[in-house]
Amino acid sequence: MNLAMGCVCRPVSWPPGSILDSRHCVFAVTLVMLLMQVVVVETNTWWSLAMNPLLIPEAYIIGAQPLCSQLVGLSPGQKKLCQLYQDHMQYIGEGAKTGIRECQYQFRHRRWNCSTVDNSSVFGRVMQIGSRETAFMYAISAAGVVNAVSRACREGELNSCGCSRAARPKDLPRDWLWGGCGDNLDYGCRFSKQFVDAREREKTPLKGTYESARKMMNLHNNEAGRRAVSELAHASCKCHGVSGSCSLKTCWLQLADFRKVGDLLKEKYDSAAAMKLNSRGRLVQMHSKFNAPTGDDLVYIDPSPDYCLKNQSTGSLGTVGRLCNKTSEGMDGCELMCCGRGYDQFKAEIVERCHCKFHWCCYVKCKRCSKTVDQFVCK
Repeated sequence: MNLAMGCVCRPVSWPPGSILDSRHCVFAVTLVMLLMQVVVVETNTWWSLAMNPLLIPEAYIIGAQPLCSQLVGLSPGQKKLCQLYQDHMQYIGEGAKTGIRECQYQFRHRRWNCSTVDNSSVFGRVMQIGSRETAFMYAISAAGVVNAVSRACREGELNSCGCSRAARPKDLPRDWLWGGCGDNLDYGCRFSKQFVDAREREKTPLKGTYESARKMMNLHNNEAGRRAVSELAHASCKCHGVSGSCSLKTCWLQLADFRKVGDLLKEKYDSAAAMKLNSRGRLVQMHSKFNAPTGDDLVYIDPSPDYCLKNQSTGSLGTVGRLCNKTSEGMDGCELMCCGRGYDQFKAEIVERCHCKFHWCCYVKCKRCSKTVDQFVCK
């Protein structure tokens, strides 16, 4: 949207200089200013670091200020952290990208499939709604930063951290050694909290307003994402001994595969708690008959928009043109995915690996085979 235009007021039926003419001009200027605010909201997100080509090692020099000024979507506090920890920015971008990819995997069979748009807002206006989908995205992206930064510490990629210093687990057998170089979960969580939460903590909305509810919602879900990574972290061990006798074991802290984090947060999404503001300006559960959410659960304050049809005001991309499963009765089935609009059937040729054989030693060689399949697309 190009808003670089002048406001020239030419009344149609009112005499120049009249009150109505002035009001018309004021209305037009106000409308343009509101539209500009919408654009700012859409583009102002640190998730755009996932798509930023600057975030590769060769693209910056430690201590060079231009890097931080070129990154779109950072809040003032995040820019200051960027200047202090420039070597971290690549891994924040990797964490955001990991979160987005996991979101797209978890929702691949849903009407909202975590699609990105071609601008720095990444998801468009849909994230302006305090829905359970927004709750999931905040959680999974915060978790992605913990994952990326914790492992970068272990690999010696960051100047301000190294291997994990986590305490020895109480249930670890006494004759097993606690050492090695583990993922630095403690540092990853602390830096994720500092960087990801910075945008929300800079906001100063009036108590009892919708903006204050969104701030509390976002901070809660950020923390829930970090807790999911922490909950699934475990001790990993390696055997030592003559001829693999495993007479000695060395163990260290290791983060779980990120798919497990995504699976856990998807379960939290399915059971997310609807919240509302009470008279004291605090978030409370909307339905008191259910158990109150803990710090590990996801919360939301708005119902999800209708994802069936494209809607520019909500940011919904709709399901027209989406592939569906004709035989499934689940969310990926044509009846639910297409929202009752029906579907089209067509033939498609796909190429896949086939006739794979193991060759000594040691590789697998496959042929490429093509076949024609039926595919179904929502109308």
